[in-house]
Amino acid sequence: MIQPGAEKLAYAQLADTELIACLLSGKQQAFRAIMERYNQRLYRAARGIVGDDAEAEDVVQESWMRAFAAISGFRAEASLLTWLTRIVINEARGRLRKRRPQSELAEIEIAQQSESVVLEFPGGGKADDPEVIAARTEARILIERAVDRLPEPFRLVFLLRDMQGCSIAEAAAILEVRPETIKTRLFRARKMLREDLDKALADALHGSFPFLGHRCERLTQTVMRRLVGQHEEAGR
Repeated sequence: MIQPGAEKLAYAQLADTELIACLLSGKQQAFRAIMERYNQRLYRAARGIVGDDAEAEDVVQESWMRAFAAISGFRAEASLLTWLTRIVINEARGRLRKRRPQSELAEIEIAQQSESVVLEFPGGGKADDPEVIAARTEARILIERAVDRLPEPFRLVFLLRDMQGCSIAEAAAILEVRPETIKTRLFRARKMLREDLDKALADALHGSFPFLGHRCERLTQTVMRRLVGQHEEAGR
């Protein structure tokens, strides 16, 4: 008999295409592995649009439900992460439209004509030093707030390229714009951030908008319960 922990590890080692095949064959635990693999990245994308932790979680949860319902139509023309991120962006933007009208890109272009100020990112110090930890936490908060203040077109590109590590081609595919547009928006996003910040820590970027541990597990459990409930209701 396969132990639950071993099964979880086995799924975690599968490629995306293999997980999808398992899911389509009726193994819902494969979906858990997909969620655990991409929860943080999708949360960051949602958080970058809606600007609120709780609402970002709601966006990711609803996006997972949409993804599960549509997974049989996934054709791997783009990566699974690209496909999932598009679902999250559409869900988040839909919620945002209900709250307030989006800024026009033309207006955004006019708003950022000033010269940039180059940021210095200090490093050093032991990772377990309480003062270093406190300083990095404070820098992370400053960065998160500065990123929140970026207009959405630039904020999304910055999140995908500098925080998610997506390539220019991947970011262009996710946002459905030309690669040249990604380069231009990233340059302007960095420029606006430099104008907004005096100093920060280089490694704070990858710690920004965390969605790990119990938060990731809580959302995963919630989605899995909803899927089980749907399955039971369909069987009645």
